[in-house]
Amino acid sequence: MGIWEHIWRAVLAHLDQAGQLDWSMVFLDGSFAPAKNGGEHVGLTRKGKGTKWMVVVERHGLPLGFLLASANRAEVWLAEQTLDTICVRRPRGRPRRRPEKLVADRGYDSRTFRRALRRRGIRMCSPPKRRPASWRAKRGRPVLAHKDDYRQRYTVERTFAWLGAFRRLLIRWERLAGVYQGFFAFVLMVLSVRVAARSSSANSEQGATR
Repeated sequence: MGIWEHIWRAVLAHLDQAGQLDWSMVFLDGSFAPAKNGGEHVGLTRKGKGTKWMVVVERHGLPLGFLLASANRAEVWLAEQTLDTICVRRPRGRPRRRPEKLVADRGYDSRTFRRALRRRGIRMCSPPKRRPASWRAKRGRPVLAHKDDYRQRYTVERTFAWLGAFRRLLIRWERLAGVYQGFFAFVLMVLSVRVAARSSSANSEQGATR
């Protein structure tokens, strides 16, 4: 029914209104979860059968959007769909969907993906793929990522560690994709509620001090 995802998005909207979400930079990456029983959205890879987690997180590591897909699909082709899952409601106007900058590893270095980001008005920070010595960058195409920005890519890896702390997600046993997605949304909801609780507690302590 999508209840867990609905609660998660409601908490994100609350955090955004409180200024707790940093849209200046987001991080995008994917991870692999083995699917022992097969089922919907399960693909065969060198690691075996599995499902791919695609997650986009804000600067502090809180997930803004996610996509679960067959593991045999390339992450760069799932990137736009993952960005489409960002939808943070605001009290007025349209939901917020667009970060200022996206940081990703060299696997996302694609002309098609860069063009898609330009259409969305999102800057990209990603190192180029390894190329022959004779290769020359085309005009308007960055050769190197900004090192200071790219060094913060550990943020999304830390988020995967947070997700992995919920052992129910590490191995997918459910054959129905909707059931597994429900568990995934539940975990995102828990993570966001924890951030909201810490923020509320900090505000209460400040108020008591004053």
